Amino acid sequence: METKAETVGTRHKTVLLQEAIEGLNLNPKSFVVDATFGGGGHSAEMCRRCPDIKIIALDQDKSAFKKAEEKFKDSSCDISFVNENFRNIDKVLEKQETKEVDGIIFDLGLSSDQLENSGRGFSFLRDEPLLMTMKESPLPEDVTAMDVVNTWDEKNLADIIYGYGEERYSRRIAQGIVEARTKKKIETTFELVEIIRNSVPASYRNGRLNCATRTFQAIRIAVNDELGAISEGLEKGFKLLKKGGRMSVISFHSLEDRIVKRFFKTKVTEGEALLINKKVILASDEEIKNNPRSRSAKLRILETTSLTPHIII
Repeated sequence: METKAETVGTRHKTVLLQEAIEGLNLNPKSFVVDATFGGGGHSAEMCRRCPDIKIIALDQDKSAFKKAEEKFKDSSCDISFVNENFRNIDKVLEKQETKEVDGIIFDLGLSSDQLENSGRGFSFLRDEPLLMTMKESPLPEDVTAMDVVNTWDEKNLADIIYGYGEERYSRRIAQGIVEARTKKKIETTFELVEIIRNSVPASYRNGRLNCATRTFQAIRIAVNDELGAISEGLEKGFKLLKKGGRMSVISFHSLEDRIVKRFFKTKVTEGEALLINKKVILASDEEIKNNPRSRSAKLRILETTSLTPHIII
């Protein structure tokens, strides 16, 4: 992105910022849901463009708002912060006594701040407790990564590591986890990284991609039911859009994008929507140069309509 827009209080750079917001086709009085507030980059840019806009900002990580509220306190736009998972977007708007909105934006990526500063074990580069929950303060009944690696059976572990992480050595890693936990409970990220390293071939261990990347991604997705939340959030969000309302969705890996693409295709085929971008929008070479993380980002934009669909993915 040409205006890289550092997000509030972090080093995280909002990916495809301009493209995602321009795709919403906002007007000065728009009512928008920022379903994945994160560092606040999208909300800040929408407020800059449309000072009288109304925004409901959702994030299930309460700490995201602590860093942002100071930034927005002098903003003229009407922004409400709600500590909630976007899969409950319908309940949030019901409490706000709102039946429909002009736009919704989903940025499905994990922010750099969550990776680096949460202390919850998202990154394999930091030695932290194995939690991987999006919630700042998980409840006793919430599933954590520690629960997954210490209690799930070998087959289930292998299935999620392969299915959610697309990890070729999923069975070897699952076997290694089960063997390791018979000796000692697995409690930290570095303990899990060491198990993974010892479970894969040396050539893979020393490859370009850290050998723990796909396993950590898979466990995080399982802990937070991320794919289920995406499906639920898209469906509920779509029902809340006004006719002519738009939804911008940024995904970062194939599993997410597959869900978004299928959902958009269904709505277009059923005559409920049309695609704003026939081809998926990717980051420019300049943005990738300035923010390598944007390389995997894909933006899709949908508009509700009563017209017969004319674009199919």
